Amino acid sequence: MSEERESNRKMLGKLVVVAVMMFGFGYALIPVYRHLCEVLGINVLTQKDGTVAPPQNTQVDLSRSIVVELDSNVQGTLRFRPTERRVTVHPGEMKTVVYEVVNAQARPVTAQAIPSYAPQSATPHFKKVECFCFQQQTLQANEAKQMPVMFYLDPALPKEVKTITLSYTFIEIAGLDKTAAAGTSQGGTKVVQ
Repeated sequence: MSEERESNRKMLGKLVVVAVMMFGFGYALIPVYRHLCEVLGINVLTQKDGTVAPPQNTQVDLSRSIVVELDSNVQGTLRFRPTERRVTVHPGEMKTVVYEVVNAQARPVTAQAIPSYAPQSATPHFKKVECFCFQQQTLQANEAKQMPVMFYLDPALPKEVKTITLSYTFIEIAGLDKTAAAGTSQGGTKVVQ
């Protein structure tokens, strides 16, 4: 029995030494890792030299300029328009445009924007990163919103395309009065819920 106890004590001592060594190794690993990364120049989050030029997007085709005309239509009671009528963009360049919508009604209104493009050959090359058209928009009574569209044009856009028209139709889908919800005509458009 005493041999067994002695063996257990030795084993416990060895396990304690191994645990302490593992803790020490883990504790020392962080500064060693940081030092190695700094020496090798990998995984460096900040540049020490303030003269380093920011990287350039090599996908931007500076030899071409495309005019993107911005258009807006509305079905319902909202006021909706782009804040600028046209922008010039190089294929591959990230661009942000802003549309403004105003709910002048004394009630909340929910609407959805539906995009369209002309010419149609540009449609697969118009890449939206962020757009208010991705989801329904609810505007409270007398609220105005500015809504961005962040996009780029695929450099594979056909060379003959020089102008693209981006048009949004903002369709009111909720918040209409009871007669409009029943299917009567409002603003020349029959509303179906």
